Amino acid sequence: MSAVSPDLPSKRSWPWLGEFLTGERQAWIFVFKCLLAFYLTAWLAMVFQLEQPATAMITVSIVMHPQSGMVLAKSFYRAIGTVAGSLCGLLLMAAFPQQRELFLLSLSLWVGLCAGGAVLYRNFMSYGFVLAGYTAAIVVLPVINNPNAVFNSAVLRVSEVMLGIIVAGLVSDIVLPERLREVLRRSLREHFGHFIEFARGSLGGHIPRSEMEQAHLRFVRAAVQLEDLRSTVIFEDPEARARSSRMQLLNLRYMAAATSFQSLHHLINRLERNNHPRTAAALIKLYAPVGEALSPATSENAMPRLLTNRLEASETKLPALAAELRDELRQDPELLLEFDSGTTLLRRFVNELRDFTALEATLRETQGRLQGTVERVDFKRANDFASPLIAVVRTFLTMLTLSVFWLATAWPFGPSALLLATVFSGLLATSPTPLAATANTWIGYALGMAAAYIVTFWLLPGSDGFIMLILATTPLLLIGPYLTARNATLPGVGAGYTLGFVYIFALKNPMEYNPERFINDGIASLFGLMMSGAAFMVIPTLIGTRWLRRRQLQQLRRQVTFAATAPMEGLLYRFESANRDLFQQVVSFTQPRSEESKELLAWALAVHDCGRAVLELRQDMLHADLPPSVLETMHKAVLALAQLYDEPNAERWQQADRAVDHAITLTTQTLPQARASCQPALAHLLQLRTALRDDESALAPYIVKSPESSHAP
Repeated sequence: MSAVSPDLPSKRSWPWLGEFLTGERQAWIFVFKCLLAFYLTAWLAMVFQLEQPATAMITVSIVMHPQSGMVLAKSFYRAIGTVAGSLCGLLLMAAFPQQRELFLLSLSLWVGLCAGGAVLYRNFMSYGFVLAGYTAAIVVLPVINNPNAVFNSAVLRVSEVMLGIIVAGLVSDIVLPERLREVLRRSLREHFGHFIEFARGSLGGHIPRSEMEQAHLRFVRAAVQLEDLRSTVIFEDPEARARSSRMQLLNLRYMAAATSFQSLHHLINRLERNNHPRTAAALIKLYAPVGEALSPATSENAMPRLLTNRLEASETKLPALAAELRDELRQDPELLLEFDSGTTLLRRFVNELRDFTALEATLRETQGRLQGTVERVDFKRANDFASPLIAVVRTFLTMLTLSVFWLATAWPFGPSALLLATVFSGLLATSPTPLAATANTWIGYALGMAAAYIVTFWLLPGSDGFIMLILATTPLLLIGPYLTARNATLPGVGAGYTLGFVYIFALKNPMEYNPERFINDGIASLFGLMMSGAAFMVIPTLIGTRWLRRRQLQQLRRQVTFAATAPMEGLLYRFESANRDLFQQVVSFTQPRSEESKELLAWALAVHDCGRAVLELRQDMLHADLPPSVLETMHKAVLALAQLYDEPNAERWQQADRAVDHAITLTTQTLPQARASCQPALAHLLQLRTALRDDESALAPYIVKSPESSHAP
């Protein structure tokens, strides 16, 4: 008899309840850490007799994040931005101590350039540019009428900011820390497992194009996500910092293997569609030992080291099996050429997959710093300069307009409006929906100001001492961190609330009771925030727009030109990483499964396939001892492909097809005299020709049908 009645409700009836409680637990831990950092910072600022503890508290509100690695990364770039902004403020004041118009013009230009840098760079490097912009304003605007005090202002502001950074980092790292390193390790293993599983599951050889496109999307997101995590975890984990270069190399080997895998299966699919089923079947048979190597018995643990050993064993079987399968195709010379091309591609994939699993095994099997040196690689980011330029112009004009308004009206609280416009022009410049973000932040900021008014003029006047300060401010201050932790529900409101509360509360040493100044400062702050939002209505952001996506798609196509013309040293990794970063930027703002998304995926696959083949062909041209005439035709073929992808049309397709076909003809004729040097290059030329003539690829609209030439070996 069952011990549990089937009629009893399952504990899993409400899975949302468990998720909600987990989210609440994490949210309140974050609230506790924020409040602890706030009050510890305020207490230390008063002990050290700093002028404005509020500046240190604002730093805490901006830097704090539920995960400690994020806090340390933000703190690092905030420190750099603070120092750079303070130095710039000092230089501007020294250059224009009595010329307020020139000073404000120069400050507007500096803030605009920093906003452009924030858009150009991503992750927390972007945040450093934002800080460099508004720190200059924080340093100089409060003392603009007293240039002699600017140095003391810079020293105090840097001291207050650094105090907030140190306290936020310590609290986040010591008190109930949420480590990103576990997320990184779990993500590395999950992406490794998914890729191996996908490669194992393709034993049949044929993968539908739609499935390959979705796989490519997953591979791209995995590569970019791992790089983003690695660049953050190194701030919180010494072991990750010591192994950072190998993790970068692992990610780039993963990208290289994924590209070769996709190219191999694209070739098989094209052969099947072009009535070459025997060649496709032969390549599928040749792939079988690789699939078997990736499929250990259930009794064995499929660890990376085991897979590496099995892949090495499968590599030794490939030459004999390839020779056997080649004999079966010998009666058709054209089939032999295609089979040899696929064989070369398969060997490249197995070699890259073995290197990938071997490095994964090394990282899992060792702890701490690894011995020896490793190839230095970098994840190259791809940028478009249109968005940063627009951000520079918009922010410059916003600051200039507010400056002119201030000078024309002699508004006493003009510096407060300028300061808030400086802060939010930089912070919102990177948002794809700046108007909505401004509205949410404005609402949160106004609510935070209202809460600060209650605390400042109703609760604090009857209290005394630091303990009473904590008791009076905690009930209303904790709302901001809680809403920040629940940012998905009300995006931007929590951050705006916290900033509004801390900024307008303006904790000083000593405090001042001045309702008139409080209200005027609040009005100026809201006006400055409103003006920064209005600037996005006059000069809209380009981030996420269709126009920018078309530009980025063009830039993605031109990665083939990059592969065809850039210096060869480190080109493989620069090509692989830049492609993925650029693709991720475009696909983030593209409606899934829309026509635009399908076009983007088609071009991304074509660029990866053709660009990598061009790169490998250039490698053959550089190191193989090829005859000068053959070398010249290959060079012309590479340039023709670069021109085609630069500006695709039917005429350029014909030129590229003729150039590649001519190179194949000449290389095939030279093959009997120089097989060792010509065979790899010929394989890559054949891969390029099949990619050019793929009627399901992004190049299909430009294909001009013509009878194929036959090439006898």
